Parts: sequence; structure tokens; C-alpha cells
Amino acid sequence: MLDSCALSDALDKLGLSGAVSGLRQLSSTRRIAGRVMTCKLVASGAASASGGASRHLGTTAIERSAVGDVIVVEQRTGIDAAGWGGILSLAAKLRSIAGIVCDGPVRDVDEAREHDFPIYARSATARTARGRIAEAATGGPIHIGEIEVRAGDYVIADASGVVFVPSSDIERALDAAEAIARRESAMARALKAGKAVTQIMGTDYEHMLHSKKDYA
Repeated sequence: MLDSCALSDALDKLGLSGAVSGLRQLSSTRRIAGRVMTCKLVASGAASASGGASRHLGTTAIERSAVGDVIVVEQRTGIDAAGWGGILSLAAKLRSIAGIVCDGPVRDVDEAREHDFPIYARSATARTARGRIAEAATGGPIHIGEIEVRAGDYVIADASGVVFVPSSDIERALDAAEAIARRESAMARALKAGKAVTQIMGTDYEHMLHSKKDYA
């Protein structure tokens, strides 16, 4: 599987934005990748919240997600309250959802670890969402860091960061990322064969993202 660094480099090469820093692995060291299902949270009582709906936040996203999807949650209210929790993690795991990315706090991290369910988030908290935040929309546009994310986009997350790619750009982004990964694999083989790192990481490497050359 490609990593977030190769995909971020590919977006740079294509003149696109999509990398988000500061979202940490909290419950698993496993890399995740898949199609996005979005969920937007707001302060309880905000006009854009869904009218005091009885459904708990995140449950609609779980039910709408397909196997292998990644649920991406915007919780940018500034309120210290969890945008995701333990029962949601178990429900998502049972539906074979790949993992969660939350721009905000989450809780019940130990439970997610027990389920081996990957969560990437800004922070952890013990504070419940109840009475503090509510779901405004599922499947609509959201913002994670400075990136606008839509349902149906693609995401990869690992220890280095989280990278989003619009669905319209996924094929060319993957092609570019695979070319970069091949080049770096060749560099690693050269290092192991005894070539000096100063030769390997020279001018060609510095200009790699501006080159149209592919690498075998």
C-alpha cells in the first residue's frame, strides 16, 4: 500500500492540496485508506444542527458507509467534547469500516484499541458529546485542517499524516504516487548496495517532483 508521504508528494507534483498534519494515530498503528463518508458536528443548539434529532452523532455515517470506507468527522467547535466514542467504534468495526479520521477530540480510545479499530484524531478526551455537540449533517462537505473534503473522496492515513484526494483526481494521483514510490524503492536498494547517500539524494532527487520522467 502507498503511504501518506508518497501521496502527498504526488499531490505536490500535480499542483494539488490534500495533506493534513497533526492528526495522530490513537488506537492502532495500522495505516488506513479508503473512500470517505463525511460527518459534520456543531455545538448543541446551533441553528445548523439537525433539529434535536434522536439519532446519536455518527450513527448515520456508519449505516451509510460501505465496507472499507473511512468515516471523516469535522468537530471544529472548539468545545472539549468527543466527536467519536467506543460504541461507535465497535459498530463501525462490525460493519468492516476501515477507520475514523476526526478533526477534533475523540474518546474511549482504549476500547478502540481492544477492537483493533484505527482512529486518527487531534486529541483524546473523556468528555461526552451529550449536551455539548450535535450532528449537523452526514454526507455533506466538511473541512479537515485547511482541506475541503466531500463524501466519495479518498483518504490515506498513517503515522506521518492524513492525505485527502478528490475522487476526480484519484487515478492521476495514484499514478504519480506509484512512480515516486518506485523511485524511492530504487534509491533504498542502491543504499543497501553501498552507494553513497550524497549521490542518491542529489540534484535528481531534489527536482523529482518537477520531472515528468517515470522510474522503473
